[in-house]
Amino acid sequence: MAWDFTTEPEFQEKLDWTNAFVEDKVYKVDALWPHDNYKPTKDLTDQQRNVIQPLKDEVKKHDLWACHLGPELGGQGYGQLKLAMLNEILGKSIWGPRIFGTQAPDTGNAEILAHFGTEEQKARYLEPLLSGDIVSCFSMTEPQGGADPGVFETTATRDGDDWVISGQKFFSSNARFASFFIVMAVTNPGAPLLKRMSMFLVPAETPGINILRNLAHWGEPEDAGTEALIEYDHVRVPEDAMLGGEGNAFGVAQVRLGGGRVHHAMRTVGNAQRCLDMMAERALSRVTKGSTLADKQAVQNMIADSYIEIAQFRLLVLHTAWQIDRHQDYNRARKDIAAIKVLTPRVMEAVAKRAIQIHGALGTTYDLPLTRMLASGLMLALADGPTEVHQTTVAKQVLRGYQPANGLWPSEYLPARRAEAAAELLGEKFEI
Repeated sequence: MAWDFTTEPEFQEKLDWTNAFVEDKVYKVDALWPHDNYKPTKDLTDQQRNVIQPLKDEVKKHDLWACHLGPELGGQGYGQLKLAMLNEILGKSIWGPRIFGTQAPDTGNAEILAHFGTEEQKARYLEPLLSGDIVSCFSMTEPQGGADPGVFETTATRDGDDWVISGQKFFSSNARFASFFIVMAVTNPGAPLLKRMSMFLVPAETPGINILRNLAHWGEPEDAGTEALIEYDHVRVPEDAMLGGEGNAFGVAQVRLGGGRVHHAMRTVGNAQRCLDMMAERALSRVTKGSTLADKQAVQNMIADSYIEIAQFRLLVLHTAWQIDRHQDYNRARKDIAAIKVLTPRVMEAVAKRAIQIHGALGTTYDLPLTRMLASGLMLALADGPTEVHQTTVAKQVLRGYQPANGLWPSEYLPARRAEAAAELLGEKFEI
């Protein structure tokens, strides 16, 4: 019977080193530059580069750089389970994913390029993306319909050997810093939804890309926003800019989304655990009404609930990662991938709110990271599709395993159960 919750000693050593490195080194970068982690290397100051590059070099020396990628691309080719445990640690830090070469959306975009890019595209964009020298943008959602592809209006039309992209995209992360965009556009409006769109690689310097506005999230300086409203005004790209073939945008997108949701969920586990750590420290340190907060039953309830929710969430994420590794098929784990996407914001919001409450007014200020952590939970309820969409996916997947009752009464209707049992076990007729 194979049922084991242990981690192999060699990999545990890597996890222990990562945890110590993040807490000792990377947290300091978070404290100094909390809003610059999405900037490409060229846009960092000399001071920032002099701090960050040695940290990246240290990560590479320990063979922990871009571990989601295969050895042919400079990574370790770790499966989802190992990546989940690693991401739990990186999720505690703002700069952790960047310094370990696993920053979103670049991780997913790198996987798309690795799978579907031409050799020229890989040489031009993939190598500097993997090295952390440039950043990228995934441009999919639109202002009139958010993440609902059924109402997308941005089109790509044939013009000789080129494609011409026109329309607006909204919340295109990192557009202001990106060296290239991966854009989803309608190429066959009359086709079924899953064959209606295609994916394109668009260099940032292509004429016609107009960033109309950069929006900042709650907790960010307004002028530091990285979520763009973009107008693609007859943006012309060559035929080989199409990634994955005409009508295959959803197939291309799934390369980045399935594993990405596991990574986001496990980073949220780490972030929520950091909230719990802060909560416990505060409860043991703060004295009011003659005793510590830790002695108050209401505070004990908050700490207990937080521990339980994080532990349950962590196990479901790890089990989902295990399923993906075991079956090498994201569709077989679709129900649980959607389930962890639902739980990600719920757990983060609940734990962060309790941590703020235990810290009192201090918890609501920028002197602590708790409002940022709470904001991350709110945003994760919308990123990669709203929670309600994923709840629907879970429900549909669950219901597939059931059948309607055979007849008028539920299958657990006790009078019928008793009659059946009496007939089979006692040889008696039992009146319902």
